[in-house]
Amino acid sequence: MSLRIPFFGIVSSRSPLKRLMEHYDKIAQGCEPIEDSLMCYISGGGVCREFKELSNEVDELEDKADKIKRSIRNHLPMGLFMPVDKTVFFNYTRMQDNILDEGQRAMNWLLMRRVEIPQEFQQGLVDLVSECIQTVKLLRAALEATVGFLHGEHYDRNRAKDAIRAVRNQHREAAQTKRALVIAIYNSEMDFKDIHQLIHFAEDILSMSHNTEGCADLLRAMIAR
Repeated sequence: MSLRIPFFGIVSSRSPLKRLMEHYDKIAQGCEPIEDSLMCYISGGGVCREFKELSNEVDELEDKADKIKRSIRNHLPMGLFMPVDKTVFFNYTRMQDNILDEGQRAMNWLLMRRVEIPQEFQQGLVDLVSECIQTVKLLRAALEATVGFLHGEHYDRNRAKDAIRAVRNQHREAAQTKRALVIAIYNSEMDFKDIHQLIHFAEDILSMSHNTEGCADLLRAMIAR
């Protein structure tokens, strides 16, 4: 077994990899109002006074996440040894940031105009949002295990790999739910504008899960032998 020396503890008191956890926590916090907003929108028949407030809450958290991302990327000490390729590290920060960007985009589709979501699709949309957010939640364990491994806090590579695999499996379930939902919506008698909005909403919500899976792939690359 090859051991990794925890250079960050020697060279820097603020590891860029550990700061990814700070960034992730803002992303995860931003998922909560997204889930609440859909419930609010559905129960209000496409009219929900709190929807705009919840949307603003997501915007604020995304802004905070952006600041953390910029701080991480702009304050990498010159000559700092990193146990991962810097390109992979930068790609990870960008992809993790994209998760909440996609959530904002999804909410904007519902904000454009009122859509009264037929009862037959309400549960499907709730399930899709829930499954995509579950993918995001699973990323925390994968990130934590990967960072711990890279810092030499533990040497259990399989722990990280299992957590990464859980993210991939959950994304696969979310993608299947989205596909079935989109087929049903396309074949409904809804107004075309409503179909257009709901399809885009579903696609952007799934993109949250898709970007999360991309993060998991990059974590796997970080711990590759």
